[in-house]
Amino acid sequence: MSDKTPFALSAALIVKNEENNIRRCLESIRWIEDIVVFDSGSTDQTLEICRDFGCRIFEGKWPGFGPAKQYAVSKTCHDWVLVVDADEEVSPKLKEDILKVLENPDFDGYRIRRLSYYLGRQIRHSGWNRDETLRLFHKERGHFNDKPVHESVQIPSGRIGRIRSPLYHYTYPDINTHLRKIAHYTDLAAQLAVRHGKRSNLFCAFLKADVKFLKMYFLQAGFLDGREGLILAWVSAFGVFLKYVKISRLSRGRKV
Repeated sequence: MSDKTPFALSAALIVKNEENNIRRCLESIRWIEDIVVFDSGSTDQTLEICRDFGCRIFEGKWPGFGPAKQYAVSKTCHDWVLVVDADEEVSPKLKEDILKVLENPDFDGYRIRRLSYYLGRQIRHSGWNRDETLRLFHKERGHFNDKPVHESVQIPSGRIGRIRSPLYHYTYPDINTHLRKIAHYTDLAAQLAVRHGKRSNLFCAFLKADVKFLKMYFLQAGFLDGREGLILAWVSAFGVFLKYVKISRLSRGRKV
């Protein structure tokens, strides 16, 4: 018997230099026959690994997260699409539940619970324990917005259900990786904020960062996540500080 899904389901991914993650991800979805990958300029072994798994690969310039994911979705063959990131892994239980709900779908899209790891430790608090993301949907009823960062699937007039089994998310294996991602994300977020007329100053940047740390570490019980929880709260607060500093500089016509 084939280990492929018996009905029409596609998977969509966006990648760039993900050789350290992509094999684990693709192993977890190899039961999906149609896997579409949009690559925005990998220079490592990412594409070779994708070819080994029989993915259909499309390459192009980076358009932003929302447009990139929507482009990948548009290239899929089937109506139902599962969108995953290269640093994610579909658990065996999630596979079972996806197969079950798609036998007779009651909704137009499904939110999936994510369990995230930071510096090798599963984060059970810090606000990450309530992470649900809409990743499984009928592509004629849902689509990604065009945000360059913090993209999401929109289903304007459809019904959304939930799948409780986990999607594993291996976020940052080390602090340098986290800091590089913060530098990139805060550039995009600050540019978007300034385009929408947002302004900031140093006092606001310090205040927002303090609030972020207090919320994650105390109100959301990040202290229960041990030293990784403390590091996560501090680095996340720094990311908020950096975003508002960049907004301040860009809004005054200065380089970040």
